[in-house]
Amino acid sequence: MAEEIHPNIKFANTISSEYYTSNKILNLIRGDFNRRWLFCSHVNEFNENNVMPLKHIEDTLDEALIITKKDEVFTVLSNVCTHRGMLICQKKSNTKFLKCGYHGRVFSLDGKFKSMPEFENVENFPSKKDNLPDFNLKNWKGLLFASISDNDFENFICELDKRIGWMPIENFKDDPSRFREYEIKANWALYVDNYLEGFHIPYVHKDLHEVLEYGEYMTELFDNGVLQIGISSNPNDCFELPESSPDYGLNIAAYYYWLYPNTMLNFYPWGLSVNMIIPIDVNRTKIVYKGYVWKDELLGKGAGGDLDKVEMEDQGIVEAVQRGVRSKFYDKGRFSPKKERGVHHFHQMLVKSIKEN
Repeated sequence: MAEEIHPNIKFANTISSEYYTSNKILNLIRGDFNRRWLFCSHVNEFNENNVMPLKHIEDTLDEALIITKKDEVFTVLSNVCTHRGMLICQKKSNTKFLKCGYHGRVFSLDGKFKSMPEFENVENFPSKKDNLPDFNLKNWKGLLFASISDNDFENFICELDKRIGWMPIENFKDDPSRFREYEIKANWALYVDNYLEGFHIPYVHKDLHEVLEYGEYMTELFDNGVLQIGISSNPNDCFELPESSPDYGLNIAAYYYWLYPNTMLNFYPWGLSVNMIIPIDVNRTKIVYKGYVWKDELLGKGAGGDLDKVEMEDQGIVEAVQRGVRSKFYDKGRFSPKKERGVHHFHQMLVKSIKEN
């Protein structure tokens, strides 16, 4: 487990197969998730509700959280009642306060204790411990991110802001019909590996290959993640870039952002598809999709035209790789310096995260 990934990809080996098969390593990596920013939702998911349980974050961190909205202020709170540990909210709702359904304890939408029946004679009550704990929440152009630790959000988001800050993401519409939830028989890191390279596109995604210029596919690395840029083979299926964009003049079909550890933000001319990658155990992973639409008329076109088909193709590959890395005759591979820079970057980050834990 105490291994190094050579910083020069030309000399580097991949992480060992143990990273995909060891529960001990998975638990160490999960500990690192607690220190990271995780995607919550888009603000427009709150147009009709003001309270939302974050089930995908509960599954990721084993910590039940909710988002509340009051007077345009969003707050991330513990979803655990401070009386006896009952979950307070288990579905979206529109309410003036939070009320535990077990014994009736009531909290305001900012998590402050309000009332509790049958507690008139309790001494030293209420105290600050009876409020719901709140956590870090940041709003970047309508996308909400939370962290249960203190860390630098500006460094986390700055690469997106510089590259695609021109998009009116805050105006994208929540589209519940684009919600998907899958469970695959593979380690979470294999799913990320697969996402971080376009090398496999000609071999796995025939239809996607036809709409992208494989030879012009680009990968850029930054501290907290990877950006891949797909160039369209059809100038009608690409972004209308403003002159202020650093990519002005290119026929960009997609911006594929991966933010360590488990958030994938896929920007297409029609809008945004978000993938959240959730380890269940060493060989099972949950994938949660959400979709936010910018231009309805562009749905079904270009690189983001049939995401369900691409997802099924990827799942088949990743599950087969999981079976393969269990082999006693396989341990490590090598990287293509041209095509697998994103995977190399991810493997360096994984090794570093284990050392820090």
